[in-house]
Parts: sequence; C-alpha cells; structure tokens
Amino acid sequence: MNIAIVFAGGSGVRMGAGIPKQFLEINGKPIIIYTLQLFQYHDRIDKIYISVLEHYIPYMNDLIGEYHLRKVAKVIPGGETAQDSIYNALKEAERENPQDSVVLIHDGVRPFVSYEVISNNIDSVLEHGNGITCTPCFETIMISKNGEEVDGVPYRKETFAAQAPQSFYLKDIIEAHDTIRATENRYENMVDACTIIRSQGKEAHMVPGNRGNIKVTTPEDVYMFRALLQYKENEQAFGLGLTNRIETRMNRATAHK
Repeated sequence: MNIAIVFAGGSGVRMGAGIPKQFLEINGKPIIIYTLQLFQYHDRIDKIYISVLEHYIPYMNDLIGEYHLRKVAKVIPGGETAQDSIYNALKEAERENPQDSVVLIHDGVRPFVSYEVISNNIDSVLEHGNGITCTPCFETIMISKNGEEVDGVPYRKETFAAQAPQSFYLKDIIEAHDTIRATENRYENMVDACTIIRSQGKEAHMVPGNRGNIKVTTPEDVYMFRALLQYKENEQAFGLGLTNRIETRMNRATAHK
C-alpha cells in the first residue's frame, strides 16, 4: 500500500492573503488541488490522507467531490504545528492500513513534484527504508547564529535543499514521531521528517528532486507558480517532454499484465 500524506494546515500568514495559501486559486483552481492531482493520477499511489485547519474541512470535502479525487480516504483536522498535523494524518492512516505501508509525506503547497520523483521515493523506501527528496544548492549557503555575522560557509557541493515528499514505512515514521513527542521539547527545531529521524541517529537516503518543486509560501512564489504552470501548459500543448512519460506508463502497464 502506497499512501500520500498531504499536510495543509497552515494559516498563510506569510502570504498575507486573508485565506490559507493552499486554498488560493490560480487559473481558477486552488493550489492544493494541483498538488492532490499529482497523487490522484499517479498509478502507484493507492490512498491520500489530508490534514487541514478544522473549519476548512467541509470546504476541502467539497473540493474533493468537485475534482473527483477518488483516492482521498479522509480529511483530518490539522494540529498546532505542521508536525502535529502530519502526525494526526499518520495515525489515521495507521488505523486503516498495514504497518508496512509506504507513506509519502508532502506539503500541500508543493504542486510541481514530478511523476518520476514520486516513483523514486517509493522505490527508495523499498530499497533503503526511507527517501528524502532534495536538490543540490546552486547558491552559497552561509551559517550564522545571530543573523549578523557569518559563522561558517560549507562547501557548496556538499549542500542540498530538502524538499518533499519525504517517505517512510508507516510504522517507522510513527515510531520516530512518538519518540519525539515523548520528549520535553517535542517538535521544537524539528522542521521536517528528515530532521526527526536524523535527531535519532537514523540514516536518511537522498532522492534527487526536480528543480521546479517549489513551495508556494510568499506572494513572490505565486508569480513563480504562474510561470511554471504556463511552462507546463506549453509543454503539453506542443507535446514537449510527453514521449518519455507516455512510454514509461505504457511499459509499466505491459509489465503488470
């Protein structure tokens, strides 16, 4: 069983739009729908669980019906933090699915992860036990404790930006969360699932991500979103880049017969 856990419990403060950023409409469609459709139409994803702000659950359910997102198993109330929201969804998935299910934890405002990256995350879990999507940093990263002086500059070739999905066996990531939740500081400084498992001394295996897998957080990101969306529409209109994807799906369908 391969399950997508899509967390979208943010309030959108940094966007300053008055509504959560995941529900902002771009070309007449909410951002979260673009994200969910990536998993809805991926042939290796079996179920989707979504966590959102509790008072947005009825609206989310309406969107699920409107866009025929049949793989969505349930919409769960979000928690106090992003990690709480993820944990709520993981626990709901645990009640209904085998412990050895593969779960792909994905941000509701990352609507451009590629089909191949999703597949490679699943394969990484099956081979290594987890998969952390990331891309090499093109800019120099600086370390500063006070935000004023530079304390260190790591080698750029050794720096990578963590993205999503981040993927695990269901039982493993729940155990990691339970360990953190039992500590005094809980999720303090735990920015993602990779941070959680690394804090417990567990290895994290990298999965190369696609460069356009942006997180829509600020108004500037919306412009980037529109540009990437137009690029993809042009790609489809002129058939660019479709041949390999079609051949991949045809070969997979043949292999399953």
